[in-house]
Amino acid sequence: MSKKYNRFPKNKIEGFFVQEGYASIFQTLKEKMKDKKVLVMDTYPGVNDQEVLEHIHSLGIDTMIDMKELFQSSTIIEEKLHPILTDDRVFGHFYYGELFDFIDKKKYEQAREMIEKAQGQVLVYGFGASCLHPGDLLVYLDMARWEITLRYRKGMPNVLTDNSPEDPLKKIKQGYYVEWRIADKHKMSCFERVDYFLDTNQQGNPKMVIGEAIRSGLKQIAKRPFRMVPYFDPGVWGGQWMKEVCQLDPNEKNYAWSFDGVPEENSLYLEFENGFIEIPCMDLVLYQPKALLGQHVYSRFGAEFPIRFDFLDTMGGQNLSLQVHPVTEYIHRQFGMAYTQDESYYILDEKGDASIYLGLKENVDPEAMFTDLEKANQGLQDFDATKYVNQFPAKKHDHFLIPAGTIHCSAANTMVLEISATPYNFTFKLWDWNRLGLDGKPRPVHLDHGRKNIQWERDTKWIQENCVNAVVPIEENQHYKEEHTGLHELEFIETRRIWIEDEVEIAIEDNVNMMNLVEGQYCWIESIDQSFSAYELHYAETIVIPASVKGIRIINPTNQTIGIIRAYVRK
Repeated sequence: MSKKYNRFPKNKIEGFFVQEGYASIFQTLKEKMKDKKVLVMDTYPGVNDQEVLEHIHSLGIDTMIDMKELFQSSTIIEEKLHPILTDDRVFGHFYYGELFDFIDKKKYEQAREMIEKAQGQVLVYGFGASCLHPGDLLVYLDMARWEITLRYRKGMPNVLTDNSPEDPLKKIKQGYYVEWRIADKHKMSCFERVDYFLDTNQQGNPKMVIGEAIRSGLKQIAKRPFRMVPYFDPGVWGGQWMKEVCQLDPNEKNYAWSFDGVPEENSLYLEFENGFIEIPCMDLVLYQPKALLGQHVYSRFGAEFPIRFDFLDTMGGQNLSLQVHPVTEYIHRQFGMAYTQDESYYILDEKGDASIYLGLKENVDPEAMFTDLEKANQGLQDFDATKYVNQFPAKKHDHFLIPAGTIHCSAANTMVLEISATPYNFTFKLWDWNRLGLDGKPRPVHLDHGRKNIQWERDTKWIQENCVNAVVPIEENQHYKEEHTGLHELEFIETRRIWIEDEVEIAIEDNVNMMNLVEGQYCWIESIDQSFSAYELHYAETIVIPASVKGIRIINPTNQTIGIIRAYVRK
């Protein structure tokens, strides 16, 4: 039997049931409100309010307060946000304030008075509803960030401003730097009190479970291996490898990215007794950070997941943009982020002339290079990358280390498993090979940021000694061989590759682990102490092993050697 990549991994949760559809859900809420006055329906930014409100009449509520009417005007909010978001299409500054910062205080007090004096039942609906009233019955309408991103692309505005025609990149930026920050903070302030959660990811088909189903489910998931729901996205440089391996639509032109291990963006499927719902994986990170991350990682990063696994597919495609990531001091000072995007490229597959651009050649003149970059980005000439940047051939299972500040990109015909830290999209493009994005616009280039972050001493010799296949043997016997493959000593992520003949045991040591099966059809991940059921992991799938798991046994049930790449935070 062929073992295939699972695009829709579900996490089984015992003991709860799902309701589907507005009619069934609203009938339940109506019954639960029989002896109650105030129903609060709080929403995450991106929920289709119009769709939900079309069904509100079935509740028979006497008075309704729409939270949109309590926010400051779009003009005032735009003025407040401009210094935070800037005019850049991609980059802004993190907002560390509260949802309440954007509410009109006078309207807020009037609404509170209206609730107090109301005769009959009251519904408070919308983003931030539970900060107006705790609710006699509290319902939270949740949504995954990838679905929100897709809706932005289709024209949906941000929740705080009326900006439907705006560039989708700027909408995503407003979500990332501002709205998702305050929304997550607000959600966690009421998470323990929520009576019902609604999954609103599918248009026209909401699903509802009781609050304890989500809370119990997240506690269960934080104690056993799990996978997130991967998503795939096309790009100007995208390739064809993922179409076959990940069983994607063969009629699509290409797929460039896959995110199969990014809690900030991926979601979780929770499978209950009679169905499943989808929630943001960030709910798990924020609600169960210590069990998921471990004390060491939590004390260092807080409730943030610091490791990311994703795919970059240029097989039959084009070069990625030539780029550099900010060094820690710069990302902290410029954007308010505590750590930066150190990363590595693990070569899952390649063909023909596959290669990686990495580091500078000897004795590069920075001014000459940036003069050529500026002319190239003005359309006056092409940029000869090989004049300034090393180009190394890339073979299957090579591992290239890319500490922040190192110029780099993957070339065509290379399938990359990117293992990196997770500060979202802090990529400074320097040269994009004279092409437009899928939207027909030039892709954003940030030469000024790039100039301030390139580490000019990282030349050919330094790269060869520090960043190309720096493999160190750890242990070898008849059962397995373990190797250190990186990352560089400047980076906080440790990666180990394990070649397994039959089985190997791994102590998790209160430290969250991510793993990907980089060679072989499939394997089994078992609990050493029988605390969870065995998990079948397929080729190219990424799995998270929470810190609360005491230890695992990886079993190779085939007659061929399999390979696992493992990443965790160094102590």
